Amino acid sequence: MKILKNKKLKNKRKQKILDKPIQSNKIVVAMVITIVLFACLVVRIGWIQFINGAELKELASRQQTLNKIISPKRGTIYDASGKTLAVSAGVDTITINPSKFILKNKEAETIELQEKVAKGLSEIFELPYEEVLEKVKSEKSVETIIKKVDQLDLVDKLEKWMKDNKVTSGINIDEDNKRYYPHENLAAHVIGFTGSDSQGLYGIENRWDSTLKGTSGKIVTTTDVNKSEISDNAEQYVEVENGSDIYLTIDIEIQSIVEKYLEQGVKDNKAVSGSAIAMKPSTGDILAMATYPSYDLNNYQTITTMTEEEANALTTEERQEKRLQMWTDRNFSTTYEPGSTFKLIISAIALEEGITGTDIENVFNCTGATEVADRTIKCAQSTVHGRQTLKVALANSCNSAFIQLGQRIGTQTLYKYLEAFGLFERTGIDITGESRSVFHDIKNVGAVELATTSFGQRFNITPLQLITAVSAIANDGKLMKPRIVKEVVNGDTGITTEIETSEVRKVISEETAKEVRKMMEYVVTDGGGRYGTVEGYSVGGKTGTSEPSPTHPEEGYTVSFISLSPVEDPEIVILVAIYNPDLENVYGSMVAAPIVANMLSEILPYMGIASNNSDTKGAVTTTVKTVAVPNVKDKTLTEAKKNLENLGFKVVSEETDKSNSVLVTEQVPAADIRVTEGATVVLYTEENSVRTSVTVPNLVGKTLSEAKAELAEKNLNFVYTGNGKVVSQNVAEGESIEQGTIINLRLE
Repeated sequence: MKILKNKKLKNKRKQKILDKPIQSNKIVVAMVITIVLFACLVVRIGWIQFINGAELKELASRQQTLNKIISPKRGTIYDASGKTLAVSAGVDTITINPSKFILKNKEAETIELQEKVAKGLSEIFELPYEEVLEKVKSEKSVETIIKKVDQLDLVDKLEKWMKDNKVTSGINIDEDNKRYYPHENLAAHVIGFTGSDSQGLYGIENRWDSTLKGTSGKIVTTTDVNKSEISDNAEQYVEVENGSDIYLTIDIEIQSIVEKYLEQGVKDNKAVSGSAIAMKPSTGDILAMATYPSYDLNNYQTITTMTEEEANALTTEERQEKRLQMWTDRNFSTTYEPGSTFKLIISAIALEEGITGTDIENVFNCTGATEVADRTIKCAQSTVHGRQTLKVALANSCNSAFIQLGQRIGTQTLYKYLEAFGLFERTGIDITGESRSVFHDIKNVGAVELATTSFGQRFNITPLQLITAVSAIANDGKLMKPRIVKEVVNGDTGITTEIETSEVRKVISEETAKEVRKMMEYVVTDGGGRYGTVEGYSVGGKTGTSEPSPTHPEEGYTVSFISLSPVEDPEIVILVAIYNPDLENVYGSMVAAPIVANMLSEILPYMGIASNNSDTKGAVTTTVKTVAVPNVKDKTLTEAKKNLENLGFKVVSEETDKSNSVLVTEQVPAADIRVTEGATVVLYTEENSVRTSVTVPNLVGKTLSEAKAELAEKNLNFVYTGNGKVVSQNVAEGESIEQGTIINLRLE
């Protein structure tokens, strides 16, 4: 037994000896692993510190920094006299942070909270509950519930709901701006509109977006882990730069008149659409520009050319196509064949080149048709005009005579002048979407192309190009660049930048221009433009009728009339085009000319252009001299008042001790508006910017002197036409209008 015991002890000792190396190996392995892990940790720390350090520091800074964006106020768009066309107002945008409605380890309570928030938001803002709930449960960091809330009571209701339901975070009420258009569809195609993000999308809003939108500001603060602001830390403030205000050349009164008669003309003639432009030829200023059908700028997605049911029946793509058509301004974004209105340009070229005179007998012979190359080109209704002078041929709108004239001018000379009149290039007007003209390449102009171009067909230009070219004739041969924006005013500093008028070039001589204007007057008094007559005023004009294009017969006829007045020294040029009228006899003389005449009958008195009417006894109408209001903005109140009073104006302003230093910021009427001698000018300053309104009296039945006295008492101005007693006034009795406003009176 003893021997056996000793043997076991020996085996145990032997086993211990054998186990010692195994344990040593484990320790070594453990140490190696520890060293490797430590080395990895060192490498990782080094990587974080030296490689990713800057990035992680920036990330930490972003997580601990709260940026509050301050939206700039978009600049206001005004008409030429300072009336508001587009303005931004303060609104609120409601957003949520869905993560704030998740309670850790409390699934039931989370669902209850999410449903409560969704129910509250949907009821307050009348939104679909399921859509709001989906946003509340979203995994996004921010969801927008509703943009641009302009009803303060709704925001107040939301704040009360949050307080009552103890929802202190997760719902954000952010200040924003919303664009309003107080006149809805007036000048819609000119002004354009902004999208939901206040980005300008069409018209002036788009072209001048960078000027109008301004630059956002921000407040940068440090926050703790719960995103609460740390009050002891310094706060950075980046000042917001509000957008600049823009003053257009558009006159809201003239625009209203033009739109009224354009709409009436399109409807009366069952036409598809119409366009109209009024331009001041001496400056190139656009006084009015309209396309009908129009649309409401405050609801620009609503299609006005069809019923809601018809619109809903369209596909999404079809609806958008209809909107694009509705938003397009036909005056400069689409082209058309000008027809016989283009004969004015051909006449000017012929006179300037000395090819013929206005009254040379038998210079043209019309047999009712002209053989050109392989075809016969007829005059309208194959009328035989016989032998004519240039003046008579223009009055007759004789195609044969102008084909003969075009042949004498020749292609090279013709194209030289078309380029000089600016017809091969865009006018450069400061508005988005201007189209190019389409002419035959000069190397492809044969006898037929020369003939059709000579009477205004088989090429395309924009209405804006045509009125700009004809305005050169009205402006003694000087071609002006069209101007639609006259000045920009910085909303923060008040610094005004004037957009200067620009003469492009001298196209024809003053003598040639006067001769063409005389022929235009003859067209109205003795030719095809008789329906363009305006009682009491000298008017020149030219009709146009364009046949459907052979490639697009569905577009139908285009009829137009271009007119200027007064003939001796034109103050205004108007072009009206009516597209595809549904009539048996389609002529510019019967369709477009009366529309222009109606426009001029109201616009000319408004502009203060004296009538040459005579009463039934042959006595000439008593005329009151008209004068242009000078620009006194940015002058001291004392200096402005002195300048105006020296010119015979009555001045209304609030005198203060600072009159020698305070500057005039606004004036009514605006600069360059023509008013009757002795008119009232109302001046406003930064210290006195509150507008005062007065009630319009009843002037019907009163003499001119009686009406003048009543209006002067209320600091109102007037222009008039006719003789005798007042029979109508353009602003009704009892209406409230701003002091200094001009009222149009008609006397008989």
